[in-house]
Amino acid sequence: MSYSGVGISPGNVPVYHSSNLKVFDKRVRVVELVLRFVICGLGVLAAVLVGTDTEVKYIFSIRKRAKFTDMKALVFLVVANAIAAAYSLVQGLRCVVNMVRGTVLFSKPLAWIIFSGDQIMAYVTVAAVASAAQSAVIGKLGQPELQWMKICDLYKKFCNQVGEGLASAVVVSLSMVALSCISAFSLFRLYNGGKSKNNPRW
Repeated sequence: MSYSGVGISPGNVPVYHSSNLKVFDKRVRVVELVLRFVICGLGVLAAVLVGTDTEVKYIFSIRKRAKFTDMKALVFLVVANAIAAAYSLVQGLRCVVNMVRGTVLFSKPLAWIIFSGDQIMAYVTVAAVASAAQSAVIGKLGQPELQWMKICDLYKKFCNQVGEGLASAVVVSLSMVALSCISAFSLFRLYNGGKSKNNPRW
């Protein structure tokens, strides 16, 4: 339902929509959709690369297998990216449905749920990348003070694949941070609905 350029849906907050604002809304929704599916794809890629990574070496006839479960930071990275991928898939499908229906406004409770979910996932993915990166640096450079050897000199294939997964995870975390900013904008814009009606250039 629409009155004088003000879009209104039952239970939603009316916001003034000029032609420029409608174009801006559409672009924001497209960017959000792209980011969510990027996160979904790269999150799965990161989880698979790290989760399936393994390498076997023989040291003095002793068989040693390197796998991601040997480092808790890598386990955290796999779990965080798997959750981020699943979450982004659900949210991406929501974006597709909204774009098909032409929905622009949504209720404050739903906006808060999306905002909270994006914030949590942003913190989780950034924390996972930070912890995995720290472990990767130690694996690559070692820690002479503690007599920790450079394990990447021994397990080169394992470390290279972890590096590829970590690179994908970095993009996931940065995309989640960008999404959290978009959801924050979408949420707090609802509280400015009345002002937008009087100021169409907002």
